[in-house]
Amino acid sequence: MSTKQSSKPKNRSGWIMLAITLFLYGVTAFFDASITRSALNKSLDTLKMITPILLVVFFLLALMNTFIKPKSIVKYLGKESGLKGWLFALVGGVLSHGSSYVWYPMLNELRNHGARDGLIVAFFYARAIKLPWLPVMVGYFGIAFTLVFSFYILLGAWMQGVIADNIAAKNRASF
Repeated sequence: MSTKQSSKPKNRSGWIMLAITLFLYGVTAFFDASITRSALNKSLDTLKMITPILLVVFFLLALMNTFIKPKSIVKYLGKESGLKGWLFALVGGVLSHGSSYVWYPMLNELRNHGARDGLIVAFFYARAIKLPWLPVMVGYFGIAFTLVFSFYILLGAWMQGVIADNIAAKNRASF
């Protein structure tokens, strides 16, 4: 039984970023330990704030890996997903809440299973529409403005996704 080696090199950018951050904390501590303590406390506060959200995202990732087959992801979010893929990306972006970075692990997992880059870009762009704030926007600007503005955000999300797909295709073709 042979193990299949991936031709894709391992991405070490996270470890490099961690090393740079630790180095900068060390340099800062050398000059002023109180600033370092303050920065570490703020980092810990942020970690405490995002931990519950990350736990939910990791739970969703576990469910996704258990119950959703890569073929399904490719069917709904892959190259041949068509209009259905765009609708999933745009509606998913509008419905998603919280900070964008908590979605990174799940979207990366989807991408690794065959989701198109353009759909991921469209998802992030569509997050500009915040459902809880739409009534406030209607109150200030009116329903017509809010609908037109939201339409243009979704149109922009789609256009950015198309551009991202074209760039990804050109990059794949050049290798």
